[in-house]
Amino acid sequence: MVDRLFSDAGLAQLYDAFHPWEQRADFAFYLPMVMAADSVLDVGCGTGALLHQAREAGHTGRLCGLDPAEGMLTQARKRPGIEWVLGDLASAGWDREFDLVVMTGHAFQVFVEDGELLASLATIRSILTDGGHFVFETRNPLVRAWESWTPDDVTEITDAAGAVVRRRHDVQSVDGEVVRFTTTFESPDWSRPKVSPSTLRFPSEEELSFFLSDAGLTIEMQFGDWDRRPMTDTTPEIITIARRCEEPRTRG
Repeated sequence: MVDRLFSDAGLAQLYDAFHPWEQRADFAFYLPMVMAADSVLDVGCGTGALLHQAREAGHTGRLCGLDPAEGMLTQARKRPGIEWVLGDLASAGWDREFDLVVMTGHAFQVFVEDGELLASLATIRSILTDGGHFVFETRNPLVRAWESWTPDDVTEITDAAGAVVRRRHDVQSVDGEVVRFTTTFESPDWSRPKVSPSTLRFPSEEELSFFLSDAGLTIEMQFGDWDRRPMTDTTPEIITIARRCEEPRTRG
């Protein structure tokens, strides 16, 4: 799901095991854009794997990761040569400092309320240099991905100490675009499971267009999956490349 599930320090150590970068098609999509930008901000950077890969691949410019979870940044700070900032967009103080802002791992979906979503987009616009780009993805609501988040859909990894850890999801409610669910992590080596509640929004393509335009961001391209296929009713993602435009508009 999203990095916020791993705000627990112990679980943060397991994040990369549950999401190995070699198996992440989204990283293959984002990395060339990161490499082409002089300055990059990764919002909801988690353990910082994407920026780390960019630095390892030879990026010589400014790379900065922002995340609200101390546990995740503890892991990220093990990766040198990158700025790691504890916080969220509401606390960001940058002004036209980054050519590229990215949000991976469906982190954009944590913006549930209209006001929070629009304020976050407005902040992203203010962070971007003139003509800078914001790239992110959300799940296509028409595919109804949450219907597969059932207790019998279990992911299992083995941690560094050799303990088996299992993860499963339980949907609590679906209210329009908003899905509430829990994620449970458990291991035979633990005294009890760890349960994390989450709320995600599944905005439509039309809603995304309205919010981006309101915030002064113009959609340049959208794709339905990481191979850059066009969006359809059955493609799993809404992957958006948006550019900072001159002036935001007010929704009328």
